[in-house]
Amino acid sequence: MVNGMPGIYTRQGDGGQTGLLYGGRIDKDDLRCEAYGTTDEVISVLGLARASTADTEVTDLILAVQRQLFVVGSELATSHEDYETFLKHFVPVHPDMTADLESHIDNMLSAVNLPDAFIIPGASEPSAHIDVARTLLRRAERRIVTLDRQGLLANKEVLKYVNRLADFLFALARYQDRELPIEQLAPQSRR
Repeated sequence: MVNGMPGIYTRQGDGGQTGLLYGGRIDKDDLRCEAYGTTDEVISVLGLARASTADTEVTDLILAVQRQLFVVGSELATSHEDYETFLKHFVPVHPDMTADLESHIDNMLSAVNLPDAFIIPGASEPSAHIDVARTLLRRAERRIVTLDRQGLLANKEVLKYVNRLADFLFALARYQDRELPIEQLAPQSRR
């Protein structure tokens, strides 16, 4: 213990395995670990976006998503056998969460003038971070699809939510840059 806090290292993962949320051990390169580990990466990159924006509306939206992604990660870190235990401690990902994302997407895109060309990430630092988070989330989504195909996804709504969240992050990055000129969002290539 340091300053009354438990140590952060347990030495239990030194052999290349880690524990699931409610018991059981898996290899650190297990597909389940890949899925929730990539979700954790998304949470961290969204932290960069949140720290770099001055837009309080965007900050609030990012923080809400970060909190929801902890639930997603918890679901992915729980085995089928222990899912009932998970439900005693957490509210799982549910359809209202996905519908809420759709509502936010519609609202944000109604306030944005999208260019008729590919948007090149990097118009602003916050939107660039959001775009990186979106691409990482698509990787997590691919891992979750495989988990589902292997019968390892207890809650199918997780896949729907993650898919919609990637769309939400696209819209959020554009909303972050809503006051920038179109030329900055989709710069023309110089030949």
